[in-house]
Amino acid sequence: MTISQKYGRTYHYPFSPGTTSDDRIAHDYWDHIEGTPNLIHTEKLDGENNCLSKYGVFARSHAAPATSPWTESLRRFWQLVRHDLGDLEIFGENLYAIHSIEYKKLEHHFYVFGIRLHEHWLGWEETRFYANLLDLPTVPVLGTEQMPDDRKLFEDKMLMLVNGRGTFEPYDVSEGKATTIEGIVTRNANGYPVADFAKNLFKYVRKGHVKTDVHWIRNWKRAQLTNEGGKHVDL
Repeated sequence: MTISQKYGRTYHYPFSPGTTSDDRIAHDYWDHIEGTPNLIHTEKLDGENNCLSKYGVFARSHAAPATSPWTESLRRFWQLVRHDLGDLEIFGENLYAIHSIEYKKLEHHFYVFGIRLHEHWLGWEETRFYANLLDLPTVPVLGTEQMPDDRKLFEDKMLMLVNGRGTFEPYDVSEGKATTIEGIVTRNANGYPVADFAKNLFKYVRKGHVKTDVHWIRNWKRAQLTNEGGKHVDL
């Protein structure tokens, strides 16, 4: 039995080329987002899904608190803020270890993308508010949508966004050259119940972005930040 509920499965857009055999596709995504008052497109970052809660720091499965070397710095940060979390669960992308993409202009090792409170996901403005209180950044917002009503225009905009260089200058580790962003995560900017997660969050992932294998942890490297020695490095 876990002491923390794991993060939900994010369904792919049907036009997302980076799917694998065990991924799920939201063929009915338009039924859920058409006419939604506020949507945001955030940059999908290449790291590890980690959660900070009053119980500890967790990886995606939430089976037990994380013990990996690339969460050590985050666990020390958690020691400083754990009494301030209450029932909030802070989910973010841990970029401390380099995966398939290395970011040349990374400012922080942990970017918040969602906050859960009991059986509810907070809206984006609330998420930013609590992240700011903890002195944590949120994932970059690449675009917004209000009341989308044209599916083709919506998908055309998505395809334009995913061809961008992104916020932190991503480089393909295996090829050693500049690349486009890994993908985009679209979410309802308003809050919604945990039970409706799959109806309010979708992703686009580019093809072939994963270049690591099961052995990457043997030779993993720490991601450098633009301002080494600052307060967000090795707390």
